[in-house]
Amino acid sequence: MTSCRTYHRCMAQLTVFHHTGCSTSRDAVDEVAAAGTEAEIVQYLKTPLDRGALLELISKLEDPPADLVRKDGFFKGLELDAANYTTPEAVADLLVEHPRLMQRPVLVRGDRAIIGRPKDRVAAFLA
Repeated sequence: MTSCRTYHRCMAQLTVFHHTGCSTSRDAVDEVAAAGTEAEIVQYLKTPLDRGALLELISKLEDPPADLVRKDGFFKGLELDAANYTTPEAVADLLVEHPRLMQRPVLVRGDRAIIGRPKDRVAAFLA
């Protein structure tokens, strides 16, 4: 597996948007490696996606755009309302401002993308 610097330059068959501090994300990367699948690993906190790349990612997402936003303690601490982040544009704007709110891992293959939660979704996506 290799690491790429920007989403637009990732040309491997599979791209994984990864957060090294997340066990679910690490498990997904391990599962990709165990499957022998060549993948670009994008540490999106080190190389955040711009608005255009986020909108492109959301357009491929099999999940609703709102699912790409983590509604964790940080989200609550910002006093945000989940109802305001349901459209692709609102989600992209939020994640540009606060990349750490992006759900992880996200796997992209061609014109399809999924959030790798729960973990069993990763194996199904790789199959």
